[in-house]
Amino acid sequence: MGSFKALVVDKGEGGQSVGLRDFDAADLMEGDVVVRVSHSTVNYKDGLAVTGKAPVIRRFPMIPGIDFAGIVETSSHPDFAAGDAVLLNGWGTGETHLGAYAERTRVKGDWLLPLPAGLTAAQAMAIGTAGYTAMLCLLALERHGLAPAAGPAIVTGAAGGVGSVAIQLLARAGWSVIASTGRPAEAEYLRSLGASEIVERADLAAPGKPLAKERWAAAVDSVGSTTLANLLAGTRYGGAVAACGLAGGMDLPASVAPFILRNVALLGVDSVMAPRALRHAAWTRLARDLDPATLASMTTTVSLADVPAVARAILAGEIRGRVVVEIDG
Repeated sequence: MGSFKALVVDKGEGGQSVGLRDFDAADLMEGDVVVRVSHSTVNYKDGLAVTGKAPVIRRFPMIPGIDFAGIVETSSHPDFAAGDAVLLNGWGTGETHLGAYAERTRVKGDWLLPLPAGLTAAQAMAIGTAGYTAMLCLLALERHGLAPAAGPAIVTGAAGGVGSVAIQLLARAGWSVIASTGRPAEAEYLRSLGASEIVERADLAAPGKPLAKERWAAAVDSVGSTTLANLLAGTRYGGAVAACGLAGGMDLPASVAPFILRNVALLGVDSVMAPRALRHAAWTRLARDLDPATLASMTTTVSLADVPAVARAILAGEIRGRVVVEIDG
């Protein structure tokens, strides 16, 4: 393969640095499938990795990027052959294994999924790990036995990647959706995705009571900390909160009261190491349930060179919806 373009993060005495450079294919990590990457995306976690705001990257130098879509170039894995369209989310790519912000990558075939029928590579990355995580949350709520008849669902971080897709999925599944956001100017955008009510982030961000008024039957939370505690306190009897993020902090200053007095469940959702069967189920539903026009309306496309600026912007709360990274290779 020779060399190819990659966005590389390195670390020296002056701290972390990031830039585009030629990367030698001989330095790719072990794996049984080589993929020509066509598209990736910028998730909140990617923002943390590229900027160094959190210790996401565990080895240097690192090619960041936790998900990609592309075409198999070579494979010794029984499930994949040259020419197959594939995608990947998580499994430590961009953290411990060289990741997606490059024209080529080599990974374990067990980490890959076939690109779902009906989705282009660009659409798959418009969904990305954020949208895939949103679907994992919906599946967790459904496994718990919750349905729209139980009452409304609330989504925190509503204008972000997970939130934007979660609103669409819940609304199309018949839920009445409450969108919690710190960006009131995005109210019309959130309503266009399917939200029927908008609440201020501040309403959930301040310490509250162990038990609050029962307002929602289900929640998708990407914030954590006090916000998650308040979500639990306001969940109706028998309801559940699917927790998938910690943008607001890793702590949980909550009481056991919602669990033992209202039978509320806290459902942890992990996207990185989820088993393949669950991944297949999530992506099958995403291909079926998401409206392509709505997905396109919340998506912007950038180049590989734009990723550092987008990474800074996503951490500053300046990115709405999803960002696709188009990679030439």
